Amino acid sequence: MKQIPQYHLDERHRPLHRAEGEFTPFGNNVPGANNRIRDFELYSSDGLRMQPMGPFRCDFYRIGLVLYGNCHLQMGVEHFFQTPGTVNCSFPNQVFSKKEISPDIFGYYVLFNPGFLNDLIADARIAEEFPFFSYGGTPFFPLETPAIRQVEDLLRHMDAELHTDKAGREKAIRLYLYLLLLELKRNYRDQSTGVAETTALVMRFRKLVGEHYLTRQRVADYAALLHVTPNHLNRTIKEVSGRTASDHIAEMILQEAKILLSNTDLSAAEVAYRLRFSEPSSFNRFFRKGSGHTPLEYRMIAASGQ
Repeated sequence: MKQIPQYHLDERHRPLHRAEGEFTPFGNNVPGANNRIRDFELYSSDGLRMQPMGPFRCDFYRIGLVLYGNCHLQMGVEHFFQTPGTVNCSFPNQVFSKKEISPDIFGYYVLFNPGFLNDLIADARIAEEFPFFSYGGTPFFPLETPAIRQVEDLLRHMDAELHTDKAGREKAIRLYLYLLLLELKRNYRDQSTGVAETTALVMRFRKLVGEHYLTRQRVADYAALLHVTPNHLNRTIKEVSGRTASDHIAEMILQEAKILLSNTDLSAAEVAYRLRFSEPSSFNRFFRKGSGHTPLEYRMIAASGQ
């Protein structure tokens, strides 16, 4: 049965995006590299496979900076056209795919596992501190030229540490990665990408929904996790976003349903049960209300590429 594959940051993941051959020895994700650091990878487009990739899920964080060329990205159910000077960021368990990769594409990629930066920031706070790694943020945004130069400089520092045997190189790489995230955050805010500043409560709520929407689907569940009353949570979410807490939970369930219908061969009934609906008819009503189509209509539309 066709399913969405899940990948980890290990040797099995590398062949998915790296071709065989001799390439620029940048980073530590190159054939024959002996400078591996656990839970971290850095590489450039030199040697990158040019065929479409995905859809798949990864259980690590990913940052991509494109300097030349372009490609089409899908992150969750959102589509982006990546052009020079743009950054894309994905986070654990987000569905990701890439296609229409131009032959001249070149950029840099950073991958790291949850917990890699625990000495500097707890993993539970990453989505709140760096909103491009959250369901409530925008995972794709442009960089101005000075920011691109600063990011490239930090990447070169990380590469230099990977190719040295000096003491403390792993700690240095963590520090450079944290500085990279701070630089992206500054540019993300400075350009007013349309993502409104949200309260800490709303950011924590969105992160929890992103983690638990398949098993916790009541507002009261999240209110309990956040130690507030359901009424207070609903009121705060509505004031900030204009939608209720229930709307946000339903949005995540609808997104997962769209991903399963368009990328697997699960029947509509199987999708319904996977998403914890008691009856397929209930799922059909939910899906039609949220998308304007029945599950089967949506699957046909997705297959036709419309």
